[in-house]
This record gives sequence, C-alpha cells and structure tokens, in this order.
Amino acid sequence: MDDQNKNLILATALSFLVILLWFVLFPPPEPAPTDPNAPVAQDSLTPPAPTAPGAADAGGTGNVVAETGAETPRLAIETPRVAGSISLMGGRIDDLLLKDYRETIEPDSETVRLLSPIGTPAPYYALHGWAPGAGLTAEQVPGANTLWQIETGTTLTPESPVTLVWDNGAGLVFRREIAIDSDYMFTVRQSVENRGQSEVSLAPYGLIARHGRPADLKNFFILHEGVIGMADGTLSEIGYDDIADFAVNPREGAPAEVVQVSESGWLGFTDHYWMSTLIPAPGTPFKAVTKFDPRREIFQTETVQQTLSLAPGATVTAESRLFAGAKEWATIRHYQNQPGFFAQLFGETADPGRPPVDRFIDSIDWGWFFFLTKPIFAALHWLNQMIGNMGWAIIALTLLIKALVLPLAYKSYVSMAKMKELQPQMEKIKEIAGDDRQKLQQEMMALYKKEKVNPAAGCLPILLQIPIFFSLYKVIFVTLELRHAPWIGWIRDLSAPDPSSLFNFWGLAPWPAPEPGSVLALIFIGILPLGLGISMWLQQKLNPSPTDPTQKMIFAWMPWVFMFMLGSFASGLVLYWITNNMITFGQQYAIMRSHGHNPDVFGNIMSSFRRDKTAPEPGPEKKK
Repeated sequence: MDDQNKNLILATALSFLVILLWFVLFPPPEPAPTDPNAPVAQDSLTPPAPTAPGAADAGGTGNVVAETGAETPRLAIETPRVAGSISLMGGRIDDLLLKDYRETIEPDSETVRLLSPIGTPAPYYALHGWAPGAGLTAEQVPGANTLWQIETGTTLTPESPVTLVWDNGAGLVFRREIAIDSDYMFTVRQSVENRGQSEVSLAPYGLIARHGRPADLKNFFILHEGVIGMADGTLSEIGYDDIADFAVNPREGAPAEVVQVSESGWLGFTDHYWMSTLIPAPGTPFKAVTKFDPRREIFQTETVQQTLSLAPGATVTAESRLFAGAKEWATIRHYQNQPGFFAQLFGETADPGRPPVDRFIDSIDWGWFFFLTKPIFAALHWLNQMIGNMGWAIIALTLLIKALVLPLAYKSYVSMAKMKELQPQMEKIKEIAGDDRQKLQQEMMALYKKEKVNPAAGCLPILLQIPIFFSLYKVIFVTLELRHAPWIGWIRDLSAPDPSSLFNFWGLAPWPAPEPGSVLALIFIGILPLGLGISMWLQQKLNPSPTDPTQKMIFAWMPWVFMFMLGSFASGLVLYWITNNMITFGQQYAIMRSHGHNPDVFGNIMSSFRRDKTAPEPGPEKKK
C-alpha cells in the first residue's frame, strides 16, 4: 500500500470513527414524556414568607405562591412581540406568549407560551417583593398572595408602564412600577415609603419559580437546560437532575445553592430556545440562590439584594430587570451592549439609558468549541441578513470556510501530488531495504526531507474539518435562528431532518412518509442524505479504487454508511456537508490539474460498475 493511500485511509477512518462515536453516544434526542406526577392545578401552595438576608439569613426567600383562580384580577401586557397579563395576586408576571414563534411550522399552530400561572398544568412565573428584616413581620411586607391595586396605567406597553400599590396598614406603602421594552426585557422598580414612627429594614428580591420539569425537555448532552447564571464573570450551569439531587443530598447542610455576587450578574432558567432571567442592577451586590422543593417538585431561582434600612419619612427604591423571551442572538447582544467592531458591523449602538448585562451572550450554550461556534454563528447571522435565506447563508458560509482553509488544503493536495511522483523511488527503497524496517524508515524519512514532503499533510484538511463540523452542528442544533428556518421547497425547517422519504418516493406517492425518529425513517432516507452519499462517492472518484480488496471494500461502503448515519441529522448540517464535499471535489480537481495530473473521474466511476473484478483498473491519471 503506498503512503498516499495510507494517509487517505487514515484520515477517512479517523473522520468516520469520530462521527460514529458521536452518533452512538449522542443520538438525536427524543421528546421527554409528560411527567404523570407533575403538580396538578388543585395544589394550594402556601409557603413561608421570604426571609431577609439581614435578619434570619436562610440564604434566600420563601417558596412559590397560592393557587390563582380565574377570578383573580389581571393587568394586560401588549407589545409588538409579546402578549399576556400580570396577576394582581402577588403582582406576578405569570402569563406570557411570544408572538413571533409557534410550536410547529404550520401557520395555525399554537403560539409559544413561556410563562404560565398557578392553575395551569405547568406553572412558571416571576415574582418580586421585599423580605422582612428588623422591625417587620412577614405579614407587613407584600408576599406571594398580596392583592395589589393599580395606581397608574391600564395596559403594560413599551410606551406606558404601570404602577401597582399596596398599603400594609402599619405605616408602610409599597409601590411597584413595571415597564417593558419592545423586545423581552421587563424593568421592575420597587419602592417603600415609611410613614410610620420607627425605623425598619427589609431586602428586595426577585424569584422565578417553575413547577416540574419542562414538557419538551431534550435531555441531550450537547444542550444545557436548567438553571443558568453569571456571577462576577463566572458562568454557572446546573441541570434539573443536579438541582433535585442537591436538595435531597445537601452540601454543607443547606438545601440550596447560594452564590455571593459582588458586582454584577444574573440568574434564571434556560430552555432550548427560551429563557427567563433575573438581572439586578449592575454594581448591586446580591445572593444568587437556586433551590428545589422535592415534595411539590418546584424549581426556584432567586436574587436577594442587600438589606436596606428605612427611617421614618424616608423612601427606598430598588431596581432590577427580568428577561423573559426568546434567545435571539441579536437581541441578547443588544442587551449585553457589547461595544467594538462586531457591534458596529451588526448596526448596534450604545444606549446610555440601558445598563449592559454582563456577558449575556453566554446565555446561549456555545459549548466547548465556543471559540469556533461564536464566530461561525456571527458569520452565519451576517450572511443570512445579507441573503435573506438561512439555507443559502449556510452554503455561503461553507464557501467562506473553504476559502479560509484553502492555503492549508492547497499544501495538503500538493503534498499528496508529490507523494504520487515519489512513488517509483519509494518502491525502490522498499526493494533495497527488504525486511529491515529500521532502514526502510530511515531511507523514507531521508527522501521526504530531501523532497520537502510531509506524508501526514494529506490528513490535515479532514482533521481540521472535524471541529468545524462539530461546531456547526452545535450552532445548528442550539441557536434559535435555525428553528423553523426554511430553505427551498420541501425544506421548511433547517433545524430538523429532511422530511422527504424514499418510502413514498420523496413525495410522489400518495401515502405519507414514516414518522420522524422511527426505524423506517432511518432506512428510507430523504433527498438531502442521498445527495450527501452521492457527493462523497463522487469525491472518491478523483482517484482510482485501491487494488487491495479490503481497502476497496471500505471505500465502496464509506459514502453510503455516512449517508444513513447523517440522514437523521438537521437538514442545515447535511446541506453544509454536501456543499463542503462538492467544493472539496472542485478544489482537489483543479489543484491536481495545475500539477500536471488529469484525474480520470469518468473512468474511475465506470470501474465501480464492472462485473469483472479481475479486470485492470484505469490508470491513476492521464498526463496533459
């Protein structure tokens, strides 16, 4: 076997092995079944009141709220991008729909619901309030079941904030002003006026409570779902199972995760595409608390600010924000308010009235290859803005990536061409060395050094392509911008597998295709996976089949094995792979021609269909 074939087989086998391991260890996720033990609407939850950090410091506030009936008064939320309402019981932000997103690609599909009130199958809501300190009891501060009054406003819109008020009847008047922007950011400004005769202390807090795990939890290794937070520049991610285990087996005797934040940070829950996050004002120290109630299966995150003293006649104010919406890259970057080249490139401008959210872009799960996934997605986003179609943007991105690695690929292909030219000399060295392996290696290395050839150079393009492939897979799977993004014709969602199927002759027959994820769907592949197999097969035909029967068999089966392995992957990823194969084919063909070799592609293709396996193969190339 010559060294060129060795390099090609090594690179192909390595790529095959990595993707095979990925496919076996991390198969595409299946939707999680609904938990039959999830809390029902009849549960009446009456928790202890919040505990102030400055008093009996328990690390956070109390748990959840009482059941909300249909008669509970509400205040409407209406913006260009969200709709919902605020419950005056507790002043909870607990009803939120994302207008721009639907559950499926069908136009009449349900709008995505992010937050839900108590009394629904999956309550999920945000609550703000004050934890009592010295001189106060739990009944003297607004809690989860306090009925607020509307002081100003009738509907919360970007142009009209609303103000809620509650008088405790003991000298304290609490106000809560709630504003919302045109995207997904709420601003909650809480104030307390002391009309009494004695000084009191209390601590502002915000919490997000989630009853049970999400119904669409992916439980997939490549994606983080659960609690996510930033504490003074340190990102933390805690999965639902880890939170539940921590409550059952507490560390250091406390059934809660408490992190002290001195400068800036945020804390909340992240789903595949959606997120709710508490964001205290920058420069405000707070405790980031994560807890779990195993009896009711309620997950909760809290941000508890420092205790404030309130003298008679004085007023104290605390401000925080709540992000509740879609994890759109551009929107989150806007809230992060990142300055510099990329901000200008994407038309972002600084807003002096909006404090930046520290490293908010890291709320998107960029993974271990973040140094690749971040620039890859930035380029993809920019191309999509220019082109207006994510499928064509993926093709353009592939062209861009291939252009960037072209110098390395050129060196690799040139090295392979030189290895072909050195083949006669290498055969002579083998004859002279005989069975002396040491002498053979020494002579080979001397020849490589003399001719300035690197025998491993042929593997470099494929080795470089592997992390790029994984990074693009991460981008396509994780980022919201690929969700329900169409390309052409039947490809209406680039984040999903190709819906066409050989089972119904790719839509020509009058019966439906197999259900996605079924065995039949894996066998009867779609058009894009078939194109992937053909593109890999064509790429092989730049060189004649190996003469060794084992090598020949491996090469013959390789494209079709990959075709079925990647058939259930996202259409956007398969589209990238097809484009990459075809560009590689063109590059390699042009480089071989530029070095005096004319690949006999047609002859190599015809040799694949010969019945006489003993017939001689066509020559490796034709000289110009």
